[in-house]
Amino acid sequence: MTNLVLLETQNQIATLTLNRPERHNSLTPEFLREMLNAVEEIGAQAETRAVVLQANGRSFSTGGDLHAFYDQRDQIEAYAREIVGLLNQVIVAMVRLPAPIVAAVHGIVTGGSIGLVLASDIILVAPEASFTPYYSVVGFSPDGGWSAMLPALIGNKRASEILMLNQTISAEQAVAWGIANRIVARDQIRDEARAVAESIVQKKHGSIQRTKRLLWRDADALAARLEEERARFCEQIVTLEAREGMEAFLKK
Repeated sequence: MTNLVLLETQNQIATLTLNRPERHNSLTPEFLREMLNAVEEIGAQAETRAVVLQANGRSFSTGGDLHAFYDQRDQIEAYAREIVGLLNQVIVAMVRLPAPIVAAVHGIVTGGSIGLVLASDIILVAPEASFTPYYSVVGFSPDGGWSAMLPALIGNKRASEILMLNQTISAEQAVAWGIANRIVARDQIRDEARAVAESIVQKKHGSIQRTKRLLWRDADALAARLEEERARFCEQIVTLEAREGMEAFLKK
């Protein structure tokens, strides 16, 4: 473990902290393996009744690390297959986790990192939080649930416009459209997420578990849709369009 993801359990609440602040918690295979291991460890803790998901640094997470993608450009399809596959495993593991996840989201969320938010059960957002896909700018295909999860919340037409025009979803829009539950001040969001988790712990455990299972009853179908995203991602990543898009974006 290299502490890219921190895990602490106290009073039946597990706290998962994304901890790559110098790179805006961008995703790499190593990062996602630590995340997957942490989620699986929580799942093995029968005493854990709720989870808080938060992030260190200025951003919640900026999706796949473009520098890492470009460094792997000579074997980029294999790299893409690995990293999107790991992201999909993390998302499905979060959905299947018996304990509800309360996410405290601040700063920017871009690319596939939206999956970490969408796979949470209760989502608090700071006023400056935002969600931007960037796929049509860089030349990638959507992953992380932008097509597999988001349209069920906001509708296909709205999702199409956001993805194709690379529009940003603000914190206010996220709440209005059902992506997030409510806005909480940046300096209070971690405390509020903890308070929500503590309230969950006080409820009837079996009821909470079965409620989550019912709400995520299509986990197998979700896994299949995420794998379709991975297939399309790997098709697009090998194109000249994607190579040129990465180079142009990194030059900025």
